[in-house]
Amino acid sequence: MKSIKFTLLAALIFILNSCSETYEFPVSKVTPAADIIAEIKEQQDPNYLVSLEAKNLAAPERLEKPKKNYVIWVMSKKGTLRNVGHFNQENAVKSTYTASFPYQPMEILITAEDEEGGCFPDGIEISRLNLRKNKK
Repeated sequence: MKSIKFTLLAALIFILNSCSETYEFPVSKVTPAADIIAEIKEQQDPNYLVSLEAKNLAAPERLEKPKKNYVIWVMSKKGTLRNVGHFNQENAVKSTYTASFPYQPMEILITAEDEEGGCFPDGIEISRLNLRKNKK
């Protein structure tokens, strides 16, 4: 009985993990020590769960031109770029972001901004990930 439960659990974990894709952002010229990863999971059509994790991302106040926030922008298939939020700083080493979108993201852009609620990116571009090209 235990082996059947274990087999079912292992199959479920495999299925859940196979529905997600992991992507690495290119190395940033502004914050080169940062390792930024995106995980995209397709949920019920047409929703997508997007999780970002940045390790060793310098505080925006410590940039050469200090800023207040790291803002995350997502481009849809239709070419619409949206401000979808900002990183949550968990500690000095790790920043995270998670959200669900009713469209498939095609590109993710991270900028350092003075205001987190802008309609267009006008701060410092940290990194840009084209999801059509950069599967890990």
